[in-house]
Amino acid sequence: MENGNRKNDMFPTYARYPITIVRGEGSKLWDDKGEEYLDYASGLAVTNLGHCFAPVKEALKKQLDELWHVSNLFQTVPQRELAELLTKHTCADLVFFCNSGAEANEAAIKVARRYYQKVLGQNKYEVITFKQSFHGRTIATLTATGQDKVKDGFLPLPEGFYNEAIYNDIESVRAAVNDRTCAVMLELVQAEGGVIPADPAFVKQLRELCDEHGLLLIFDEVQTGMGRTGTLFAYEQYGVEPDIFTVAKGLGNGFPIGAMLGKAKLRDAFGPGSHASTFGGTPIAATVAKTVLTYMVEHRVPERAAKMGEFLVNSLRERLKDHPYVEQVRGKGLLIGIVCKGPAAELISEAHKRRLLVVPAGPNVVRLLPNLLLTQEDAERGLDILTEVFASQLTKEGTA
Repeated sequence: MENGNRKNDMFPTYARYPITIVRGEGSKLWDDKGEEYLDYASGLAVTNLGHCFAPVKEALKKQLDELWHVSNLFQTVPQRELAELLTKHTCADLVFFCNSGAEANEAAIKVARRYYQKVLGQNKYEVITFKQSFHGRTIATLTATGQDKVKDGFLPLPEGFYNEAIYNDIESVRAAVNDRTCAVMLELVQAEGGVIPADPAFVKQLRELCDEHGLLLIFDEVQTGMGRTGTLFAYEQYGVEPDIFTVAKGLGNGFPIGAMLGKAKLRDAFGPGSHASTFGGTPIAATVAKTVLTYMVEHRVPERAAKMGEFLVNSLRERLKDHPYVEQVRGKGLLIGIVCKGPAAELISEAHKRRLLVVPAGPNVVRLLPNLLLTQEDAERGLDILTEVFASQLTKEGTA
């Protein structure tokens, strides 16, 4: 029994907070007791335009009256138009649609291997990833992930991954390359790993290394994409184009959709029958994503996120600069981490008690993921609550 006398029929795969959310609008959420919360989590970087965003809601209602689903053996207009938008506004030439970030990363791994084995005729299959990375929870993507905790109890893991490379250390990657290597895969901000941005020089060195050895460079933009870091995709800030990148989360603003995008040279690697997804890019999912992407581009939402992110980071650094428990504030755009000198769980719980929803990024980091349309008023309110939360931590230590 959970939550008093209420029986829970779901597998307990989530360490859920004792809050039941029933309604949302913009940056606000309400629980089943009528309490209002300021949301600085956005469903883990999903509702980038806020909850129940009106243009998305209206587009979805319209599509629901036209067509919900057909097999991907047939063509649909929303899917085709979404693919055209994605290639128009990115460095990609081709798109494969799926339902989540893990599925998108799985597709990235598959197309990389198949490109070498079926197009180039080379027996290359190993993917280099990084310590503290996170790429999903399918059996392949958790193997790619550089965190042991996600692999516990799932042995044996598939071969073909080296996940011990050190983030921002090009020599550790160079040492990992061998005659089986086909790709290097990384997040441009290790979000789950502690909100650690990639160093620009390191990313450029990775591109050069991949070109030198004929490897594919894969960017996992599941959390950093769709304006979150201050550009539509984070790679734009590095002056480097990947061969493959992935997106999900913010693409649907709460509606499940993901995509793997790649360069034209990969076309023959994913021919008919090579990969598929029953629900990948359905008319309703594609309509939602098309609306989200169009709004972001036309209203320059990523630029707004960059400015608001700079304001929040600078404000937090100023407010917390003398706090003995705070090590640093870091991030890109509106993907922000307050790095603590010890566990952050009590601080997160205290924030929730004060009606501010934040989430962890590893044991010692408070992660902030407000929506990209956050108002100045809600930014100031969030800053005030966070200041109070960290002040309360000092008070508790003083009375301990």
